[in-house]
Amino acid sequence: MTLQPNDHAVITENLTKKFGDFTAVDHVNFAIPRGEIFGFLGPNGAGKTTTMRMLLGLLRPTAGTALVLGLDVQRRLMEIRRRIGYMSQKFSLYNDLTVNENLNFYGGVYGVRGEKLRERKKYILRMAGLEGRERELTKNLSGGWKQRLALGAAIIHQPEMLFLDEPTAGVDPISRRAFWQLLYELAESGTTIFVTTHYMDEAEHCQSLAFIQRGKIVAQGSPQEMKLHQMPGEVLEIDCDQPDRAIQTLRAVGTFDEVALYGALVHVVTPKGVTAASQKPVIEQALAAAGIGVRAVDRIVPSLEDVFIASVK
Repeated sequence: MTLQPNDHAVITENLTKKFGDFTAVDHVNFAIPRGEIFGFLGPNGAGKTTTMRMLLGLLRPTAGTALVLGLDVQRRLMEIRRRIGYMSQKFSLYNDLTVNENLNFYGGVYGVRGEKLRERKKYILRMAGLEGRERELTKNLSGGWKQRLALGAAIIHQPEMLFLDEPTAGVDPISRRAFWQLLYELAESGTTIFVTTHYMDEAEHCQSLAFIQRGKIVAQGSPQEMKLHQMPGEVLEIDCDQPDRAIQTLRAVGTFDEVALYGALVHVVTPKGVTAASQKPVIEQALAAAGIGVRAVDRIVPSLEDVFIASVK
């Protein structure tokens, strides 16, 4: 089925970027429906930021095509830039300017002036919780306030699509939660959001996801689809009294795809085609032989973290 640009904010086809002999992004294909929050996950160096920079027109693809808001990035970049917003991990703010001066600057960059600028600033200050702090130097703000101010600067021109490159890195959990609530509100109003993140709890709240590893998409779909269909094996969760020793013992068995600690519990992933039911007695016997008390061994629906680890391996 041919994807329709009118229905999708982003469509990539075999998007590729090489730096000399190194392939940073390798024939990447994905599509983002308009009005969705799309999460892009991968370890450092996987190709997330390089992909985003090609979509922003900051890097020229070596091969392939990318459409943003129905427009070819290589041919109609200036038109695209007027309709998108971008927030980098470092927030792109001027620390020696006040809150108000930063908003005035970005309003000017995006051509927002006069009464429209005053309306947008009023909305952003309320959204960011910065009412009454307009004259404060940005460098004096906490990480959470800087983050929300940077978001405000990125949407001051009411873009159709927003690109966020690890926007919550280094921000406390309460500020992260508040920030994501703002993203949900933007998406509900029709803004498409492309966000890179390392946090699995954030990925759970995206409507669609793609995992990238060594420049290749290794899994994609909605969080629920990925849990149901992208996991080659089954997952067992073990509640025992010595989880550290249990991990060593079960890894020594040598037949599991993955053995990892999840809080105080242990997750074991079976090989493809091997059922959890057949491995439960193996686990119980191995732990009993090691003198490790077991309270429960249950098959569970895989977490996104389980799927992510299995995919990138």
